[in-house]
Amino acid sequence: MSNYNTFMKNLLSLISKIREYGNHFIIEELKRNGIEGLVPSHGDILVCLYEQNKMTMKDISDKIHRTRPTVTVLVDKLEKLGYVKREVSKGDNRYTYIVLTKKGLDFKPVFEKISNDLNNMLYKNLSDSEADTLEKLLEKI
Repeated sequence: MSNYNTFMKNLLSLISKIREYGNHFIIEELKRNGIEGLVPSHGDILVCLYEQNKMTMKDISDKIHRTRPTVTVLVDKLEKLGYVKREVSKGDNRYTYIVLTKKGLDFKPVFEKISNDLNNMLYKNLSDSEADTLEKLLEKI
């Protein structure tokens, strides 16, 4: 096996382990905060909606780089759990927006705390310079 193949095998393995560890951390923190039904994959959608008040499914799909069917399943679950709702555009009923409910807005401080705690844990052994370099290298890959 060439050095490149060994590198990629190790890189993908490490990334997979980091993702698995991060997801486990998120799930445990959600449980600890009494939050049921949410999973880490809902986080990308919530981030979008915390940044913008309302978005179409297409906009969310484009922003988080997931297929529309995947986003639909995730949004359906968030709606069932009461975090989001669908609103038909008042100006053009061809558009339906996904918006946060009061429950979704009230969840924001918990979401931000879990996100900050996860980042602190992941970066705790890295200097700011190392963290910047790591992110730049991963983006380059």
